[in-house]
Amino acid sequence: MANTIKIRAKEKGGETTVKALISHPMETGGRTDKKTGKKIPAHFIQEVVCKHKGATVMTAEWSGGVSKNPYISFKFSGGAKGDDIELSWTDNKGEGDSKTGKIK
Repeated sequence: MANTIKIRAKEKGGETTVKALISHPMETGGRTDKKTGKKIPAHFIQEVVCKHKGATVMTAEWSGGVSKNPYISFKFSGGAKGDDIELSWTDNKGEGDSKTGKIK
């Protein structure tokens, strides 16, 4: 999967707020395909990691209970305007993506 992440980060008062939208089907493995009658295989993001200056500032471990195209928002201290921030994800099929953005 390519180009699956939209990320924005903004610093204010020593705190950086990161907002990201990830394009992913997030299948639980419990739904049935109406055309074939077969179960749709599980396909979901298992881990999301955000790094600032090489240090992990947020890790999320997810399961099939997260909705399609998930949105995530969190805050951390220590970011500065112009710094890079990297968000990456991996799913249960070994696929993944990452994107780097600038803190504004």
